[in-house]
Amino acid sequence: MTIWTAPPGPDGTPGTALLTDHYELTALDAARRSGIAEHRATFELFNRGLPVGRRYGVVAGIARAVDAVARFRFHDDDLEWLRRRAFLTEGTLEWLADFRFRGNLTGYRDGEIFFPYSPILTVDGTFGEALVLETVLLSILNHDCAVASAAARMDVAAGDRATIEGGGRRTHPEAAVDAALAAYIAGIDVTSNLEAGRRFGLPTAGTTMHAFTLAHRSEADAFAAQIDAFGPGTTFLVDTYDTETGIRRAVEAAGPGIGAIRIDSGDIGEEARRARALLDELGATGCKIVVSGDLDEFKVADLADAPIDRYLLGTRLVTGSGAPTAELVYKLVAIADDAAVDAPMRPVAKTSPGKGHRGGRKVATRVIDGSGHAVQERVLVASDVPDELPTDHFERGLQVPWMKAGEPQRPFDADAARAHHLTVRNELPPEALRIDPGPAFLDGNRGHGPARTGANREAHEDQKEVLQG
Repeated sequence: MTIWTAPPGPDGTPGTALLTDHYELTALDAARRSGIAEHRATFELFNRGLPVGRRYGVVAGIARAVDAVARFRFHDDDLEWLRRRAFLTEGTLEWLADFRFRGNLTGYRDGEIFFPYSPILTVDGTFGEALVLETVLLSILNHDCAVASAAARMDVAAGDRATIEGGGRRTHPEAAVDAALAAYIAGIDVTSNLEAGRRFGLPTAGTTMHAFTLAHRSEADAFAAQIDAFGPGTTFLVDTYDTETGIRRAVEAAGPGIGAIRIDSGDIGEEARRARALLDELGATGCKIVVSGDLDEFKVADLADAPIDRYLLGTRLVTGSGAPTAELVYKLVAIADDAAVDAPMRPVAKTSPGKGHRGGRKVATRVIDGSGHAVQERVLVASDVPDELPTDHFERGLQVPWMKAGEPQRPFDADAARAHHLTVRNELPPEALRIDPGPAFLDGNRGHGPARTGANREAHEDQKEVLQG
């Protein structure tokens, strides 16, 4: 049986244009008929609130989203299938045949911290070309931001102990690759996913499996085979039968220079304590202890006093640890009333209860106090007059150009994104990093107030000029 996959485009890479909803193309068809499809428009991608109890979110997937937009093409096979479906006019099919995004993408960096109403991604283009990007952008960013947000909390809970992403068997195979990248950006040290390692240059590692032990006639034979292949510095899975006996056999086989043991069952904290005591008694004082077993940030925090060196994180990590989506939405915030290139833009906004948003294109900055801690996120439209800042405070611009006139502007580097995340995470004071339930640390809607003057106002104007190109 052959499972059909999307055909590649002329450059050999798979297209992304049909990773969309039916209603986006029917709305495009109607907008072309009314003429509004060619009006300049601005959409913003944000969330109205963090998952209950979360104090911050982490951006991931921006570079993947930019790549998806660059590959958003309707190839001949796509158009033929749409033509057979017979729900679009021939004029719209011809429009799609010539489609490529020619607008601008501006957004937060991968690894950045976000809060409610942070304009994570801004799309400037015609109404028609921006409209059809909704689903593919939300699909990528809702997934990656959810994983990164969970990963950051787990990394904070782990402290200085190493963390390993190993959730590839608990999600869709392509989602596993993207989850590994999102987790690495948010601070997880290594992944077991080899495709993620190849595609994104991530460090990879693995331990061993119960099946390997079970396949040998005895546990001792399995450990001897491991040493023959990898040397004594490998990691031994010691709880296939009896953990204490497994530890003794592993040390007997590898000697006091044994690299690590892994525990995957029982009361992890108590098992780790017993293991440490036994390893030390046997002279294997340098042996590391790796634990796994459906760990999340709360379980990791509960294990803070246990003698554990590395956490292997799986299901809860790659599924967002109870928040499988970042709850991002994609909303029109400004549109021109005619198709002229220089037509003025007017702000538009939804006002329905619980689902409203503020109209107008936003500029976002993070306010940092004299101690280097974030104290405010300002999300302002052009008509806002920001508050005067204390003299020892400064603003850091949060948005950068990702695509101009349809051309990507920034190379992506996973290590740079990870470094950026760790830097901006350190801007948050300790209370913002707590994993117990609490309100969002910064409110992305704050920042409206009396006029400010001087260098801070000039910095704000400079940021607007950069973003508006």
